[in-house]
Amino acid sequence: MTNLDLYAKAEHLLGIEEATEALYDLYRSELDDYDVKTLLDVGCGRGGFMQRMISDGVTCKGVDLSALMISECRLKGLDAECINAKDVDGKYDAIVSIFDVLNFMQKEELIEFLEAMAEKLNDDGIFIADINTLYGFSDVAEGTMSNDSENEFLSVDALFENNELHTKFTLFEKTENECFTKYQETIVQYFHKINIFQKLSGLKLVDKQTFSLYDTEDKTLLIFKKR
Repeated sequence: MTNLDLYAKAEHLLGIEEATEALYDLYRSELDDYDVKTLLDVGCGRGGFMQRMISDGVTCKGVDLSALMISECRLKGLDAECINAKDVDGKYDAIVSIFDVLNFMQKEELIEFLEAMAEKLNDDGIFIADINTLYGFSDVAEGTMSNDSENEFLSVDALFENNELHTKFTLFEKTENECFTKYQETIVQYFHKINIFQKLSGLKLVDKQTFSLYDTEDKTLLIFKKR
């Protein structure tokens, strides 16, 4: 099991449903200002945002590196693939990367990804993503938490240092014979300063909005237009 698949397996114990819905509302309101007929959702998860946009008449495709997430998308009848976004065919009016997707990439990988997304946008296309602020990492994300259900127990331990957040997920899952199977993976996220988004050749940062998701000004919304 990959670390992203473990995250997918444990996501329902993290208590992020309300935050996810709030982000969906924010992205949807921003996209209302544009004539979007086709959308690519990078890091689409279980496809919740695609379902919203499809209900608005938008043709959507999703990609995610978690095979578990993609299998759930397909069960819902969504167009989704477990591939790198750089390998997606076609061009789109809008591309979104919701809920920290950019923070999972180191600087060099991030710049390469953003330039690749520019090539997949139609003329006047828009790319929207959100990132954690420094406060969001150091004062909100860092720390420990645990949660359980009848057959599961999750422990999360996150440490932020040297501009990196290392989050260890430990999941115990009860088996049919009343024993527990243990899964453990560490996910790394990276803090990015705004200036790296202002030096791209294919995308122009046209707006940035710092907002509060879990706490005071813990997130920044980035809106790019294709150059």
